[in-house]
Amino acid sequence: MKTITIEGQLRTEYGKKATRQLRSQESVPGVIYGGEKEINFSAPAKAFRPLVYTAEFQLTEVKVDGKTYNCILKDLQFDKVSDELIHVDLLELVGDKKVVATLPIKFSGVSVGVKEGGKLITKMKALKVKTLPKYLKEFIEVDITNLELNGNIRVEDVKDEHLEIMNSPRIPIASVVLTRQLKQEENAAPTAAAAPAAAAAPAAKAAAPAKDAKKK
Repeated sequence: MKTITIEGQLRTEYGKKATRQLRSQESVPGVIYGGEKEINFSAPAKAFRPLVYTAEFQLTEVKVDGKTYNCILKDLQFDKVSDELIHVDLLELVGDKKVVATLPIKFSGVSVGVKEGGKLITKMKALKVKTLPKYLKEFIEVDITNLELNGNIRVEDVKDEHLEIMNSPRIPIASVVLTRQLKQEENAAPTAAAAPAAAAAPAAKAAAPAKDAKKK
């Protein structure tokens, strides 16, 4: 799994004034939770970019005051006006302590419904899980090979013995829907089937008098 390294400094001053000072120096304050104690630190804003501006799940190695903390991203805060990163919360990984993480979904296979002309609709891009640090992974793979037209894959269909999935089990993850072309073809089919029957009806009526004439 990809790991990024952030070189930080312990924070010794707190409050709005100290925070403004950090930001004026293009640094971002952060907190590491989950370990023996909370670690308040700061690091250059650019050091957080590979962690923040990506959809990938990554580990973060934070080096502060001669110590190294293995972490995952917990939360981010952005300025409402400038949209700049203003705070980062990280969660320290401790061997026997479960953590909550959001893992991206990666779909594999080609749906039978898509092969029949349907369109794959992705409804979720990630799942929230609870697990031990050793079972964290880059993504959760979901096989869609058997997904049929008008079918759904739901959260409850994802199985992993090491992950406790925390999303509601009935929420759809992906589905295959009819395309406009398929709908048109389905609507046209009954009309096409009815046409021969309609044509046969007058012929049947015309044949009836002929049979009656022979009887006379």
